[in-house]
Amino acid sequence: MKKQLALTLLLSLIFSLAACGKPAETPKPAETPQPQQQQQAVETPPQPTNEPQPGQFVFTRENFPRLNGSTAMVPLGQAVASVLLGETREEVADLTSFSRTTQSYRELMRGQADLLISGAPPEKIYEEKQELGFEWELSTFAVDGLVFVVNESNPVENLTTEQIQKIYSGEITNWSEVGGDDVDIVPFQRNEEAGSQTAMKKLVMGGIPMMEAPAEYVSGAMGDLVKVVASYNDSAAAIGYTVYYYAHDMKMADRLKLLAVDGIQPSAETIRSRAYPFINDSYVVIRAGLPDDAPAKILYDWLLSAEGQRLVAQEGYVSVLDVGGQS
Repeated sequence: MKKQLALTLLLSLIFSLAACGKPAETPKPAETPQPQQQQQAVETPPQPTNEPQPGQFVFTRENFPRLNGSTAMVPLGQAVASVLLGETREEVADLTSFSRTTQSYRELMRGQADLLISGAPPEKIYEEKQELGFEWELSTFAVDGLVFVVNESNPVENLTTEQIQKIYSGEITNWSEVGGDDVDIVPFQRNEEAGSQTAMKKLVMGGIPMMEAPAEYVSGAMGDLVKVVASYNDSAAAIGYTVYYYAHDMKMADRLKLLAVDGIQPSAETIRSRAYPFINDSYVVIRAGLPDDAPAKILYDWLLSAEGQRLVAQEGYVSVLDVGGQS
């Protein structure tokens, strides 16, 4: 199935680019070559060929950009490398060893990465960027929502922004204060290097200091936080936050419930339309000033194209372009 997807995406990319060009949102010079798979896994006897057609760019392992970014973007990075190199996800795993949001920006600025797919950088990265005199080219290629999860046995269905702020600042400490049972609230947080922690402070808290969480309430990995909220003391005490992609599309929300915020349930539709209150843009980032024929620039443009956006959507992320098939 993945081989068929790779072939289908490639053929669609070639014909759509020839017929229509790129979407207006991300214009591209006509002379810029387009990405093509190095090796297509075909179903018929003729051997795959590495020979590019005129005007088409061929990605190989030797010229493929060094990818990095948020851990939530690893599956997308694997899909991109698999499609454009004509290899399985297992075979391209060595190309997608992402170092998390904050560190990925550092590696781009230090020349240790060529292209990021990531959440927004924390404020300290902007400070480091200025100190280094580094300039980047950055575009939103997907949108995500910072969502709040509780155990499915928790009767609370909705929290207001103010209630969430008070829970995480330590002012509200019992679920009965927000319509739940008489149970102490155990609010889990992410570590300071995590993109979701940056989003939490920026999107939700708005300058309100977060309470200092005990070490056992701070999760190092996104998946760990989701699992611990689901199973904490086998009760409805815990609450945590993650990105919509993890909670919904990676099916990590077993025994979990996604809360509505201010009466709006997170979904692909409410996130893309930005009706849901806590929207966290996902960015594709490269060093500024790259020539149009640089592999990183070609991949950057492709992710913003209709074909790249279809792959983003097929992998379960909320694409910027509405290409259908998301819920």
